[in-house]
Amino acid sequence: MYALRRWWHDTAGGLPATFWYLWAGLLINRAGAFAMLFLSLYLTDVRGASVGLAGTVVGAYGAGGAAGVLLGGVLADRWGRRATLLAAHLVTAGLMVALAFSRPLLLIAVLSALIGVVHSMPSPAFVAAIVDVVPAERRSRAFNLQFWAFNLGMAVASLLAGVLAEASFTALFLVDAGATLTAAAVIGWKVPETLRIAAPAVDLQPPAPSAPTSVRPRRPGLHTALTDRTFLVFVGLTFVLAVLTMQTSTIMPLAMSADGLGPSAYGLVVALGGALIVVGQLFVPRLIDRHRKDVVLAVSTALLALGFGVLAVADGLAIYLGAAAVWTVGSMLAAPPNAQINADLAPPQLRARYQSVFYLTFPAAAFVAPTLGGLSLQHLGDRHWLIVGGLGMVAALGHLFAGPPRERHVAALRRAAERKPVTPVDDRAPIA
Repeated sequence: MYALRRWWHDTAGGLPATFWYLWAGLLINRAGAFAMLFLSLYLTDVRGASVGLAGTVVGAYGAGGAAGVLLGGVLADRWGRRATLLAAHLVTAGLMVALAFSRPLLLIAVLSALIGVVHSMPSPAFVAAIVDVVPAERRSRAFNLQFWAFNLGMAVASLLAGVLAEASFTALFLVDAGATLTAAAVIGWKVPETLRIAAPAVDLQPPAPSAPTSVRPRRPGLHTALTDRTFLVFVGLTFVLAVLTMQTSTIMPLAMSADGLGPSAYGLVVALGGALIVVGQLFVPRLIDRHRKDVVLAVSTALLALGFGVLAVADGLAIYLGAAAVWTVGSMLAAPPNAQINADLAPPQLRARYQSVFYLTFPAAAFVAPTLGGLSLQHLGDRHWLIVGGLGMVAALGHLFAGPPRERHVAALRRAAERKPVTPVDDRAPIA
């Protein structure tokens, strides 16, 4: 019993109440946020779209998300985390109801793009709020629990969605809207604003002596993250991981359909991944804490590559389930170090903006994966999965090369922070 209490304390102990309300809101949201998982099947089976056109419409969702995640990061640093979360959830619910009753493919594509915007807005706000309220020494466990909640919700969503999709796609969208409203209620009721505004600060170097005296240093903003080379290398590697992961919700259901497997089989494969994470994710911190983050990320990306590469020979549910187990272990190992590195590289005054650039990888992948993947699957067939696996192996090597210089960069940032405390950006400045 003592060992169990110790394990639970090491895994989830010492986290503030606000974190748990954020966690609950995320869990509720994900448990009902399953409609977009089945959008490609909805378009091909109900609306009669071709595989290529379905991939393009789903890609519109990813394109909207690319804009939404940046907008969410800027607004979370300016409006506040709570206000951004509430606005995004409420608008999402309304758009999802509209999508439920839309028929023209053009209108569905437009709504998908708009939903992509508001679906992605909460991500940087959620993570920035967690970093705001959780002490640095406990953030790894907080990020692990966040990933656990996300996938617990996805497991529940996948099981419900498989049943609902076979009964009524309209109900699929409406239940999604209801879950989003419930998550908004939890956030509005229990989550306070975590953003703290302090005196203005400019953390960039002053102009060179030869520069005109009228030139003022630029305030830190979104451009700071977009020009941070160490951070952008990490973001690029994360983008490859996201492209691999997005195969599950974009291309894999089409491949399974071509193999004669229906929506319930797809729901079972996704639910298996969620179940494995629910059972095993809480044990991941103890497993990886003694290893370097770059090595963990290299191993995890290689497992993802292997899992998706195996689909080149998949022709039945058993192989899909076995492959899902492999890539799920890879996702489990990757989640804590990915989030921790992102937090380590972000200046406190630009926390949500850095999060938004990091999370840009996921909507960007949601655009690239179905848009190119749909065409690839249509024209290359099973060879598509060999390309996906090869891309993942290249990214695994990239983590090994990029890890040591990144760790030196993080150590330098910590030394600089100890010498000179950083003050949050003036929120009265123009949005950047």
